[in-house]
Amino acid sequence: MAQRQEIAAVYVAAVVQGIVLVAFPALSAIFTSPTHYGLSTTQYGGLFVPQAIAAILSSLLGAGLTRHIGGKGVLLLGLAADLLSMALLFVSQFAVTDHALTYVILLAATGALGIGFGFTVPALNTFTAAFFPDKIDTAILTLNALLGLGTALAPIFAIIFVGQGIWWGLPLVMSGFTLALLVFSIRLPLKEGAAPAADAKKKRIKMPGRFWIYAAFALVYGVCETLNGNWASVYMSTGLGASVALASLSLTVFWVTVTAGRILFAVIEKWCPPTVTYRGLPILLALAFFATAWTPRAHPVLALVFFGFAGLGCSALLPLVISFGQTELKSMAASVAGGLIGFYQMGYGVAAFGVGPLQEWAGLSLRSIYDGAILCALGLAVIAFLIVHRSASTTHAAVAAAT
Repeated sequence: MAQRQEIAAVYVAAVVQGIVLVAFPALSAIFTSPTHYGLSTTQYGGLFVPQAIAAILSSLLGAGLTRHIGGKGVLLLGLAADLLSMALLFVSQFAVTDHALTYVILLAATGALGIGFGFTVPALNTFTAAFFPDKIDTAILTLNALLGLGTALAPIFAIIFVGQGIWWGLPLVMSGFTLALLVFSIRLPLKEGAAPAADAKKKRIKMPGRFWIYAAFALVYGVCETLNGNWASVYMSTGLGASVALASLSLTVFWVTVTAGRILFAVIEKWCPPTVTYRGLPILLALAFFATAWTPRAHPVLALVFFGFAGLGCSALLPLVISFGQTELKSMAASVAGGLIGFYQMGYGVAAFGVGPLQEWAGLSLRSIYDGAILCALGLAVIAFLIVHRSASTTHAAVAAAT
């Protein structure tokens, strides 16, 4: 019974984390609207810099912190930071007449969100791997599907609350949900997966060369995902002339297909091995970027289809690179999860902030940026081949040594 409650808490935390994570992009229309926050494109992108930095630092520090306060402690810290983020976002509306103060509050909110994400997600992945040691790939895909469900729900909630003229309902409701989850989790033992990994007993961890291949994949993937997850609605409204509702719907379509893809590939694992999925999805993502970049302005609805394909292309890549990395580097599983989330956040930061300056200072359109993203997706395909090839070689060598 206790473990069922622990599993439930971990899975619910994934959904909550997903909603909180996309709350800011889902409210992009509010942040850039002259009647609300009035942020420029660069200022909007700048909101995510503290988030990326905080997420990188917290995810990299998480494995070491686990030695002192345990996995449960790290998870609770992450949830508390998520709660602070939503509370600050709610409070920011009361300072909207003071542009500088409002922006500082928003930066603090995204910084807290980065801490929450950096602590929570690696902890959730580590707990899940420990709960289901015999089917790690499927379990982590399921966990990330729930995380994706949350990211898909965020823009839907945003459309509802913005439509009712109470956009602040999103952070208010999520503050309540996060607080309830925090209180529920405090009384759970959450011991499985909380014990320090073998590498955590060492004062310094030296990552093997293979880790950096995984890290490169996570970084480039972060760029590709964020170009869709943070900029889809902006591209729809400014580049294709779509309505606010249609622009918000693009974000929903992207995250829904991310979630659906994770569920799909977990279900068909027997017929389509994860290694095949892992090598094939970057190609689909490259085709989606190409189609998105060349969507006619007169037909913005077509972009919804292409963002759907982009979501499917992204779907299983992050959970699979984490599960592959943890499986291959078992002695440092907690550090691998935290490290890869850190590099993923580096890519997130590059894309979240970099698009604004590329538009305002370099004069590039989002259409041109999506065109360039095709190369990023093809780079993922190359790195995926190297990871699968190396993993297969390692497995064959181990079998040969055993015989």
